[in-house]
Amino acid sequence: MSKPITDFDVNNLDPFEALVWQFEMGADEAIADEPLDRFKASESLRQNAANRQGFGAAARPGVQRPAGASARPAQAAGSGPAPMPAGADGGFLLSDTPHEARQSARDAAAAANSLEELKAAIEKFEGCALKKSASNTVFGTGNVEAKLVLVGEAPGAEEDRQGLPFVGPSGKLLDAMLRSIGLAREEVYITNILPWRPPGNRQPTTAEVAVCEPFVRRHLELIGPKVVVCLGGSSAKTLMEEDRGITRLRGTWKEVSFADGKKADLTAMFHPAYLLRTPEQKRLAWRDLRAIAQKL
Repeated sequence: MSKPITDFDVNNLDPFEALVWQFEMGADEAIADEPLDRFKASESLRQNAANRQGFGAAARPGVQRPAGASARPAQAAGSGPAPMPAGADGGFLLSDTPHEARQSARDAAAAANSLEELKAAIEKFEGCALKKSASNTVFGTGNVEAKLVLVGEAPGAEEDRQGLPFVGPSGKLLDAMLRSIGLAREEVYITNILPWRPPGNRQPTTAEVAVCEPFVRRHLELIGPKVVVCLGGSSAKTLMEEDRGITRLRGTWKEVSFADGKKADLTAMFHPAYLLRTPEQKRLAWRDLRAIAQKL
């Protein structure tokens, strides 16, 4: 058995021990040809944010501005206001705040009049840092006219590799759950709150969910299902707009309205990945599945 690896001796590890340490820290697969220095990226984001404030700091109490210095960077005569930095599509940057990125996502989602346009908008979106570390954008799959839409939390490793939702072990269990109420995967539609995998399958952050939420809501509007099922806590809290955990939210129902005036019945149940780890909860999942079948 190898000795425990600590931060104290991490710089003195041989290549194999270093690989083991990285795996234990959550780096469970290679997702890019070049390593990403997140410390450097964070510093760059902070610098960009500071630059976008201009010389506003000099106006705060206790901060002196040099004599003759203007409150904003000098511009050539007649050049007009300095343009704000923008992405390749003129929309958004990773340096934007979550509020700005969410607004950009909302605008892009609202402009999509079909699932194809929405998928293109998501693939073009640069306001979520998860896109940089993901191998694929996981959009959705299934019957675009389905009465039932299942919304998970985020792609896992296998989903990220294939670019499809619920294709790993949890996907196989989900297929079995659907068959138990007489449904096949091809009859429903499946997507996630986040279209990109969080590194190491970590829990999505509040900011990541908030930025991507407009896309999933537009996703549901374009399909117009009768029933929406949230799989897992992040999905349930987002779409049901609740702070309670999945244990309390599962089995409850709420009506959700779409922009076009249509409505759907919304509920939540345990994520299949959780049921794989906690099989004793399958009895509650079976109860939820029967209630969903009755709604349909």
